[in-house]
Amino acid sequence: MAKMGTSSRVAAAIVVVLGIVLSLAVVCNGGKTSSFVRKVEKAVDMPLDSDVFKVPPGYNAPQQVHITQGDQLGKAVIVSWVTVEEPGSNTVLYWSAYSKKQKSEGKVTTYKFYNYTSGYIHHTTIRNLKFNTKYYYVVGIGHTERQFWFITPPEVGPDVPYTFGLIGDLGQSFDSNKTLTHYELNPQKGQAVLFVGDLSYADIHPNHDNVKWDTWGRFTERSVAYQPWIWTAGNHEIDFAPELGETKPFKPYTHRYHVPYKASQSTAPFWYSVKRASAYIIVLSSYSAYGKYTPQNQWLGKELPKVNRSETPWLIVLMHSPWYNSYNYHYMEGETMRVMYETWFVKYKVDVVFAGHVHAYERTERISNVAYNIVNGICIPVKDQSAPVYITIGDGGNLEGLATNMTEPQPAYSAYREASFGHATFDIKNRTHAYYGWHRNQDGYAVTADSMWFFNRYYHPVDDSTSAQ
Repeated sequence: MAKMGTSSRVAAAIVVVLGIVLSLAVVCNGGKTSSFVRKVEKAVDMPLDSDVFKVPPGYNAPQQVHITQGDQLGKAVIVSWVTVEEPGSNTVLYWSAYSKKQKSEGKVTTYKFYNYTSGYIHHTTIRNLKFNTKYYYVVGIGHTERQFWFITPPEVGPDVPYTFGLIGDLGQSFDSNKTLTHYELNPQKGQAVLFVGDLSYADIHPNHDNVKWDTWGRFTERSVAYQPWIWTAGNHEIDFAPELGETKPFKPYTHRYHVPYKASQSTAPFWYSVKRASAYIIVLSSYSAYGKYTPQNQWLGKELPKVNRSETPWLIVLMHSPWYNSYNYHYMEGETMRVMYETWFVKYKVDVVFAGHVHAYERTERISNVAYNIVNGICIPVKDQSAPVYITIGDGGNLEGLATNMTEPQPAYSAYREASFGHATFDIKNRTHAYYGWHRNQDGYAVTADSMWFFNRYYHPVDDSTSAQ
């Protein structure tokens, strides 16, 4: 009898082990890894004499012109530009078809980085603009004038349609140019860009060659002078180089790219929020302190309860380092931030989180790992309809090239992944629906390689999973 009992226990144990193995197989089988195969080529930076880097003609002509939202509601715009020969005028002249020409005065700054001295960097905030209006503006008054335009967003409201472009980790390679061109010619027409960090990649060149900040500013002007890019700081913006005597992080970035952080009571330009149409956009910093008692933590703890979903139903978060990532690059670098903030994201029903850093594309299901604590062993991400979708879009085209090495098998939380350069659009239709599409550079302008209908977590919280159930 004893022998039979032992045999039974062994058999039972084998059944249990097999059951665990089979269940893990189910857990580990994820969504879709794209079968699209692109040529494996090293990304190459465009030479300095490329036409996209061309200096505008004329004495002291403004260059690197760029705009971003200048307040929390969308009635102000920060206009920035650089002059080289002398400071020149800080004035922006602006008007609409329905208004007289007006002037706004700004400030000028410069900085030094190792053996580089910047041009004269101008920042002027135009305020009290009308919603949903096309404005023309002129910079370079008194020397070489240059004219541009922008369209203000519609007034904030729950059913206001609006389309955002998504770009990350852009750099200034030939692939970067393809990405920006692809975005510009996308018939979906983004009205503003949510940029998830890593702009110029100046820091990967000898002595953090800040000339690369100038070329990047001229390269992107063709888009960002006409529509606002909402900035997120990435690791390549840190520019911390004590070996060069440069010990102040983010120096070039903060001198060149201003954001309206004070409008949301932030104490630093690396974390802030803006409202735009029907979206509430929260920008976080992966490379600033975020632990308990830190300024960023205290700010976010107060910010999330402020979001009025009856006014701005779509809650979007931008950061640089992804929390969920099934590539073998930068794996788990965002884990400590996830541990700090994921419970808040689930509680406040964030719709989508966009990140960069990994130079590839990935979209998750709605999942969370908030159940885990150090003793319960529940440490596998599970489906959670109150959780955001996490999208990694660090595939702008930078010099460092694509992240092609994926973990296998694909995790259950990963709905779609592909090592290609591209961009995306997030097209809000109303308070309940938004259409998201990712566009790889190799496809026609209207083609989406990955897409998803988002159902709003507050007004229409039904299951919008895209992987097989």
